[in-house]
Amino acid sequence: MKIISKFISKFIFVLFLSFSSVVISGVEVHEFSNKEDEQQFKTLINELRCLVCQNQNLADSNAELAQDLRKEVYQMIKSGQSSDEIVAFMVARYGDFVLYKPPFKAQTYILWIGPFVFLLLAVVFLFVFIKNKKTDKEKEMTDEEKQRAKLLIESISSEKD
Repeated sequence: MKIISKFISKFIFVLFLSFSSVVISGVEVHEFSNKEDEQQFKTLINELRCLVCQNQNLADSNAELAQDLRKEVYQMIKSGQSSDEIVAFMVARYGDFVLYKPPFKAQTYILWIGPFVFLLLAVVFLFVFIKNKKTDKEKEMTDEEKQRAKLLIESISSEKD
């Protein structure tokens, strides 16, 4: 019985070790020669958008493309390129969408103005909906409807007597 329990405990230990190696393999390590390059790397991966996740920057995303782009940014920094050159390269390759704050120009109007247009349309729709509800409730009765209502009230009151 001792042999089986030792075997099971060793098996569980090896199983946990195998899972931990998967977790460790996902950690990226980048070595920089100075603090300025490291800060430049951190700034760039926080300013560039993950093209797969779309709502995360490269620093926060675990997508394969984000990992590749982080490696590319790292290599470009190591080769001595400036932040402007790296951003220009990424924009040329992936478009303005790769930027978390795209520039205000003809191709990006929809990104900047779109949310406000949708908000304005929603407010207009809400006002029209509320106004239509009020007019339905406040609708005036025609003379014929008033006459029918009066007759119904009289017939109900005469039945009670």
